[in-house]
Amino acid sequence: MQEKRITIFSGHYGSGKTNIAVNHALALREKHSRVVIADIDIVNPYFRTKDSEALLAERDIRLICSAYANSNVDIPALPPEIYAVTDDKSLYAVLDVGGDERGALALGRLVPAIREENDYEMVFVLNRFRPLTRDLDGVFTVMREIEAACGLRFTALINNSNLGAETTEEDVRGSVAFAKEVAAAANIPFWYTTVHESLWHLFSQESEDYRPILLQKRM
Repeated sequence: MQEKRITIFSGHYGSGKTNIAVNHALALREKHSRVVIADIDIVNPYFRTKDSEALLAERDIRLICSAYANSNVDIPALPPEIYAVTDDKSLYAVLDVGGDERGALALGRLVPAIREENDYEMVFVLNRFRPLTRDLDGVFTVMREIEAACGLRFTALINNSNLGAETTEEDVRGSVAFAKEVAAAANIPFWYTTVHESLWHLFSQESEDYRPILLQKRM
């Protein structure tokens, strides 16, 4: 897995992309002094990175999201400071992109600058247990819709397949073959499979293939 200045995470609703994005930002902060995470979901009810605002502030990670996030105001707007992601090359930036056309279209505002710099990864976060991503056709439909809306192709895949609080070791291990099949069919690298911290003791000796997710909510 090659570290790029900009890392974009997207996937279908319920994929857990926000948890992955926050964890990635925390990992970046261990190595870099200036890290920013931007929530590029333009419809207020879908802002979720805001939920981790206190932790991000504690780690000195800058959060960019709508001024209306977690409020009762539903205005599809992104703040002007979002352009710092592409304008300030001293930042390591993590982008949490909505899993529908609206979120991907919002990312499209930054795409020309992202393409020009060409120092990015766009990662598809897969949860096989979600209704629309249970088979190859469903996954590719979601991937292509996002790619078409934002104008970038996915460059890597993370397997975040889980059933919330009901997830078992067998669920995690059983999802890996499918996730690797998706990555191979899409001709993109498979990065790793995530494991909730409560199950990590079962996977800790396999850290090359599995990574702990410390903030994922068990629902």
